[in-house]
Amino acid sequence: MSQDLAGRTVVVAGSTSAAGVAVVRTLSQAGARVAAVDILEDRVQELSGAYANVAGYVCNLADLQAVEDLATSVRNDLGPVDGLIHLVGGWRGGAGISGQADEDWDFLHTSVLTTLRNTSRAFYDDLATSPVGRLAIVSAQSASSPTADGAAYAAVKSAAEAWTLAVADGFRHLKGAKESPLSRQHAAALIFVVKALVDDRMRAAQPERKFPGFTDVSVLADAVQQIFDIEAEKINGQRLPLTAGQLVGLPA
Repeated sequence: MSQDLAGRTVVVAGSTSAAGVAVVRTLSQAGARVAAVDILEDRVQELSGAYANVAGYVCNLADLQAVEDLATSVRNDLGPVDGLIHLVGGWRGGAGISGQADEDWDFLHTSVLTTLRNTSRAFYDDLATSPVGRLAIVSAQSASSPTADGAAYAAVKSAAEAWTLAVADGFRHLKGAKESPLSRQHAAALIFVVKALVDDRMRAAQPERKFPGFTDVSVLADAVQQIFDIEAEKINGQRLPLTAGQLVGLPA
């Protein structure tokens, strides 16, 4: 499997999170041009200065016009986009159904779903025309097995999955489009599924905790790199579980 992403441009939304940093680092080391996007200017600047081929962009991804301006800037600076890795999110919970607060719902809806809708729309045409267009999100096991305490989180994650599957359907139909017929499918939208993510900082903060079933951010980063080497038709519209130490369901 090729590890070379030279010549590819990948947008990492939510780049300053632990998962984002891991993905940016892995893509940079593979030779990709990385657009590291976040709302935190100081951390974006720090990240863009830490790795080769990384350009930092500060953007409120909940603002569609700001995202469209971002897309224009990335195209002008780095060229057409081949990948969009959406890592924007957060977690909020409550005490049962009656304890699901409106402010938590609004936060989750905006951070998880609105940012995905905006970025996927702004970069859709780039991904659709790229020879290896890829959109990937990270979802949670709880989206398919929700609890009362995590109702809002699970509901919004489920909506994000549905949106991603709709993008996958759009990519699937590009193959037969009269105006631009393709001999085979080139673009794919997919969902990585985890119980939760873990990183070294979390382990250091709670050295007594085992984090059972959690997926290390390095596993996610490796999976992101690998999807660019797998045929689009094999992964488009797929939910791919990432376990604690291995990739599950990624075709060879």
